[in-house]
Amino acid sequence: MMKVLLVIVISFVCLSMQFGSEKPNLDALIDGWHLAAAKADYNGYFGLMNESFIFLGTADGERWDKQQFSDFSKPYFDKGKAWVFTPKNRKWNFSKNKKVAWFDEDLDTWMRACRGSGVMIKRKGKWKLAYYNLTVLIENEKVKEFIELRDKAL
Repeated sequence: MMKVLLVIVISFVCLSMQFGSEKPNLDALIDGWHLAAAKADYNGYFGLMNESFIFLGTADGERWDKQQFSDFSKPYFDKGKAWVFTPKNRKWNFSKNKKVAWFDEDLDTWMRACRGSGVMIKRKGKWKLAYYNLTVLIENEKVKEFIELRDKAL
């Protein structure tokens, strides 16, 4: 019984170490991605995205592929001022084959509290961002007021 328990514990520790070793690398990549936007580093920002990248923004109709998002973003980067999103409380999950990782994070932004979620895919030993969804947070008790404001704008 003791041997079985030891094998289980060792297996769990090894599995945790495998995923745990990826997390700091992925955190650094996403932190660097946000920093690239803050520094208006176009190549650093768009270089982390894979070719099938999708960005979901906060406004209706903001579902962009990489080229569309690049076209929208380029004028901001060219002016030397894109956006500053400061991440915190990032949580990671991993596929069994360790080639897909997804995360969610809280963000401090000019829009105040937001949440981002994304998917990273590992190909040929390299992680790339495949998907990012940006959401503005709103407390449930304020939703009715928000809907009224939105309806007035339409």
